[in-house]
Amino acid sequence: MQNTKKILISACLAGVNCKYDGTNNANPKIIELINSGNAILVCPEQLGGLSTPRTPSERANTKVLSQNGKDVTQEFQKGAEETLKIAQRFHIKKAILKSKSPSCGSNYIYDGTFSHTLTNRDGVTAELLKANGIEVISSDELN
Repeated sequence: MQNTKKILISACLAGVNCKYDGTNNANPKIIELINSGNAILVCPEQLGGLSTPRTPSERANTKVLSQNGKDVTQEFQKGAEETLKIAQRFHIKKAILKSKSPSCGSNYIYDGTFSHTLTNRDGVTAELLKANGIEVISSDELN
């Protein structure tokens, strides 16, 4: 049996309708990777117990807040931890995650003001994966 290196991928990039608004961010390059059999799909927000669709959220200081002010930090942290467990189970060293997401964003996410302003920071899941030695590539880097 071939020992192929798997890559963790945000499920929305694969065409799974798990975005906050019930749609996806399908990316043709990701679809090709999935078709090669080398991808494991995750949606940290769903893994954390949030529904789809859901109210948009942004990371603000130490919390993640939904646009209506609900504190969803615990759900985002649980989703990040579950994602890390999957990565560790499959010995994953690389992840391609959705840019700007409060979970998956790498290097830049929205600043918590819901004004479409970006800040130089990682999402909850991207931060945890990086802290555990997993390379995180933003979906913006694929284009």
